[in-house]
Amino acid sequence: MPEILGSFPRAWVEFVDPADPDQIIKADLTWLTSRWQCIYNNGCPSIGSSVPHGGCCTLGAHFADEDDEARTRAYVAMLTPEQWELAPSTTLRDADWITTDAEGERKTPVVQGACVFLNGPDFGRGPGCALHILAEDLGVSHVETKPEVCWQLPIRREFEEREQADGRDKTVVVITEYVRGMWGAGGHDLDWYCSSNPAAHTASEPVYRHSQAELSALIGADAYQELAQLCDSHETAKQQLRLIDADSAGLAPHPADEPPPEAGS
Repeated sequence: MPEILGSFPRAWVEFVDPADPDQIIKADLTWLTSRWQCIYNNGCPSIGSSVPHGGCCTLGAHFADEDDEARTRAYVAMLTPEQWELAPSTTLRDADWITTDAEGERKTPVVQGACVFLNGPDFGRGPGCALHILAEDLGVSHVETKPEVCWQLPIRREFEEREQADGRDKTVVVITEYVRGMWGAGGHDLDWYCSSNPAAHTASEPVYRHSQAELSALIGADAYQELAQLCDSHETAKQQLRLIDADSAGLAPHPADEPPPEAGS
């Protein structure tokens, strides 16, 4: 099946953030209960075909803010040449891993067609992110060691302001799928993209389970627990509906989860 492009029905849920009564969590159940998973080094052809091992790392990573850069800096200082193929041979400088884009935003530089932290297929530890390798060696989540944009993708967090009936404003934290179009004007130029591609919807667990660390970092541990319960209920409802009508599209399942049609059907 080809990548699912364009809009399709989604199921949403909203609840008050248990840690902040002035904040509402709005979550995309269609995405969070889908079977998407990262297939880097397991069939991912990369968003840029010129760097087949590049995954979604070919553009470099923008830092979310000063705190994101400072946290990343602490882990970059821990990297060794055994973990980072492009580690400088002299004392580490900011210029070795930080640059600015045309708008002056700080990000990681692109070297040899991909992020400076991306190791190549001939590297001793294999292809992939040096900061991801560091997380494995330290026994911590990659959420701690990598820039925010790297571990969030393809989960998307957005903030909205909503005026209540009583005139007071509440912040709405929206959690959804980072679809191709959210990359901006260049999204249509990506050679391949995973989030709505059946090739990547092969996980044994839904997104909200295998991405617990990412979701907890995005909305907080208390909100994650409530979200997981709501997703559990949605999963149960989908399974019950399938027993009643196997062809039903009720409860808006993710279309990329659907198995390919059988030969001759």
